[in-house]
Amino acid sequence: MKIPTTLKHKPVVVAQDYSNIDGRSAYDSDAKGLSLGLAQWNDRGRVDISAKVWRHTGERWSRQSEELPLHRVLDLAILVCRAKLYFDGAYRFEKFYDPENPVIDRVGLQGDAMTVEVCTENEQIDEDIKLFLDALARDGELIGERLSTLARILKEMGY
Repeated sequence: MKIPTTLKHKPVVVAQDYSNIDGRSAYDSDAKGLSLGLAQWNDRGRVDISAKVWRHTGERWSRQSEELPLHRVLDLAILVCRAKLYFDGAYRFEKFYDPENPVIDRVGLQGDAMTVEVCTENEQIDEDIKLFLDALARDGELIGERLSTLARILKEMGY
């Protein structure tokens, strides 16, 4: 099934067979493709690039397909990396985080910083963090493979 090219998002670079490698949903995923292209929200005279996850219900392309600006995709990657690094050492804390200092890091971006922290406003954080850690451990191989690939590509790019 080919990603549509007649909708508002205009694909330029595509991964048509994403459903074959979509983590635990591989070969049974509604996420059929990924694309980088011209954003659907482009206005006259302004063109942005976006990343899109193309979802298909089996009958039609889903309105639940997600489109993100590239900087947000990278911000999510930074968030994943920072969280994984933190939780790799979380066993040191009784609750797997420090309730007195829930800030994991402040990542400098664009003259300010993205504060990465444990969400202590979540009333179920003590239970949810354990579920999060279990899922992170269960998917460790999937995540690790992707992080290794990302590290290799970033190195090739000179980063």
